[in-house]
Amino acid sequence: MQVTPLPLVALSAAQPVLQTARLRLVGDDPHLGPAVADYVVRNRAHFAPWDPPAPPEFFSADGQAERVLQGVAAFARGEAFRYWLLPADAPERVIGSLHFSQMARGAFQNAMLGYALDQAAQGQGLMHEALQAGLAEMFSPRVNLHRIQAAWQPSNLRSGAVLQRLGFVQEGLCRDYLFINGAWRDHCISALLNPAFQNHPAGQLEEAEEGLCQPALPSWRAWRS
Repeated sequence: MQVTPLPLVALSAAQPVLQTARLRLVGDDPHLGPAVADYVVRNRAHFAPWDPPAPPEFFSADGQAERVLQGVAAFARGEAFRYWLLPADAPERVIGSLHFSQMARGAFQNAMLGYALDQAAQGQGLMHEALQAGLAEMFSPRVNLHRIQAAWQPSNLRSGAVLQRLGFVQEGLCRDYLFINGAWRDHCISALLNPAFQNHPAGQLEEAEEGLCQPALPSWRAWRS
């Protein structure tokens, strides 16, 4: 019996800088460490209800500098795409992030979405604006993902509303999904499908690797607004 191969797509590079009306989304700047450290420290209490435990060094300038460098390297390799959000009128200040991680190719063509926004920038539609740009890039022919998944706590109604407004569909509930803020927390799973996903001709397909269809786990800081 002849088996028709599944549509498998090679990874392409995402644009390292995206521009919106009010934001620059920067994914390849290794010098953002100090600005990221300032952002993480000033939002530590704000993010605490939605974050897993972090070691003290995570909040240090050196710790964030290393994190930024690791993100730039992963971006270059196509393993994950983290964008830092910089206001157009304050380009030296980081106010948020998008993270498309755990890029699965083969038969899955999926990524996990994480996003975070500065407490002082809430309620202005900035995260919606940033996600529109980021999702468009992930669904573009350059990256060509078929599906993007996000996990969020049921009590985080703002996060769920952001996803719903963008067209994400809630697919289920994972009980005791992550240990956050001193307890195991349930998480809703929502996903968005790419209506313009491009199936490559069979002659251009890569061979699927074992394990590409394993369920994705949320990446670090991947589940809050």
